Amino acid sequence: MSKPAYIALGSNLGDPVATLQSAFDELKTLSRRPIQQSSLWRSTPVDCPPDSPDFINATAALTPLDGETPESLLEKLQALEVQFGRQPKVVMNEPRPLDLDLIAFRDEQRQGAQLTLPHPRFQERRFVLEPLAEIAPETILPGQSVTVAELLARLEADETLTRL
Repeated sequence: MSKPAYIALGSNLGDPVATLQSAFDELKTLSRRPIQQSSLWRSTPVDCPPDSPDFINATAALTPLDGETPESLLEKLQALEVQFGRQPKVVMNEPRPLDLDLIAFRDEQRQGAQLTLPHPRFQERRFVLEPLAEIAPETILPGQSVTVAELLARLEADETLTRL
């Protein structure tokens, strides 16, 4: 069986719940098999400008299409962000209608200007680990020695998450 790619989804502009539900539908078109999707979670903003609205977050696991590379999948994810109204960044971590982060792509490990795999900060973020542990608790991502559930249990972060 082919290993999945894991995607973190977030939204804090417009109707974030509807946006993530629509984004899940779009992600289905990028997968050879049915996707796994987490529940939706409300989270407090992390490292965002003051007065940023809460985020709605989730994760998905998809089976990359034949011939898909991490770079080609990242391009498709960025195109989806634009399709949902994302504008070029003015301020780091500013509010946005849709944020899609490629957390991991199969067993790939790489570090580059455009893409680092696995995502360099996923293990520090409850808003990624909590929904990821819901769909892949026993998964050990590349470069890690413990499962996603263990990473979550060890996490010390001042984030508040509520399952919707």
